[in-house]
Amino acid sequence: MSVFRFSACTRLMAALGVATLLAASLSGCATDSSGQETAAAAPPPPEIVAFAVRHGDIPLNMTFMGQTAGSREVEVRARVGGILLRRNYEEGRPVRRGDLMFEIDPAPYQAALEQAQGALGQAEATLEQAKRDAARMETLYKGDVVAKKDFDDAKTTLASATAAVDTAKGKVREASLNLEWTKVTAPISGLTSKEARSEGSLITTTSDGSLLTTINRVDPLYVNFSMSGQETLRLRKQMAEGKVVLGREGDFVVRLTLPDGADYKEPGRINFTDTQVDPTTGVVKVRAEFKNPDGAVLPGQFVRVRLEGARYKDVLSVPQGAVLNTQQGAMVWALDEKNQVAPRPVVLGEAVGNDYLIEKGLSEGERIVAEGVIKVRPGLTVRVREDAPATGAAQPPQNGEAPQKADAAAPAKEPRS
Repeated sequence: MSVFRFSACTRLMAALGVATLLAASLSGCATDSSGQETAAAAPPPPEIVAFAVRHGDIPLNMTFMGQTAGSREVEVRARVGGILLRRNYEEGRPVRRGDLMFEIDPAPYQAALEQAQGALGQAEATLEQAKRDAARMETLYKGDVVAKKDFDDAKTTLASATAAVDTAKGKVREASLNLEWTKVTAPISGLTSKEARSEGSLITTTSDGSLLTTINRVDPLYVNFSMSGQETLRLRKQMAEGKVVLGREGDFVVRLTLPDGADYKEPGRINFTDTQVDPTTGVVKVRAEFKNPDGAVLPGQFVRVRLEGARYKDVLSVPQGAVLNTQQGAMVWALDEKNQVAPRPVVLGEAVGNDYLIEKGLSEGERIVAEGVIKVRPGLTVRVREDAPATGAAQPPQNGEAPQKADAAAPAKEPRS
């Protein structure tokens, strides 16, 4: 019995010793593991891309949707009525001014001309007789053979015959014009449209029955587009204050992107800006003119219009990705000389391309976090991987020429940004 108790006590002591050693061993492992975890909890400073704020000129390129139109769109109409005998042009093909396009039956007008010419001959014969009678009466009156009344009647007959001749000449001229107008010629050079009346149709001189076709002059070509009245007013103000200036040309350069995505090779210019805002739509209508010698662009196409040549003068800007919008407003992460970050509230101006103009909050030469803004927090020291390239800031004017200040009163220089 005592032997059994001694053996049990021995095994219990041995188990306690093993447990103690195991606990000590585990305690040592936990310490080592804790030490490793502590070291892992201190990661290296996050890498960011910095951007140095600088004053500069930023191109102001504006884009609108527009529609092409002929520089002249003329309705070809008949001046006289009758049966349309033939069409002498190919639909959709170019014509030159004066080319014969339609012929209306001339027979009735030829007959009217002959009648007018006959009436003129009669009037001229009557006039000659009146002249002879007046001369005879004058001789007799001077010889005191006839009374003064007879002489006055002869002069009145002569005057009436002269007026009749003038009237007959007018009738002949009218008949000649009507006969001439049976041949309808092209009033301008351009591209023809589909005929509105086919051969054999009865043409009248009413607004509904006189239209034969239309002609569009496509060189030069017009492009019509619109800009909002509010943005137009803002741009006028910026130009007046010198914040927005134009280049040496003193005007916008207009470029087109065609429906297939290709850029049209010919630059254009603005040749008309409306002087009022449309009260129904709130926009200002603008028109640009382009050379189109080969007729590559047709009227009626929808195109994208780009206005180039303007720029913001000497402004601060930052990439849009560097700006955070918070409940307190816009802010950026500013870097000090030790690469420590701190929040900086800013007042944003307009968005220009991928940048924001800065009205307040930053100064020349300050650095901000351009990429990696979600990695940082206040007071954190960061590692600058590289400096971000300059934003859309333009280079100084070429050849050392100062840009011209835009005339804010010029209506053709007022599109929106």
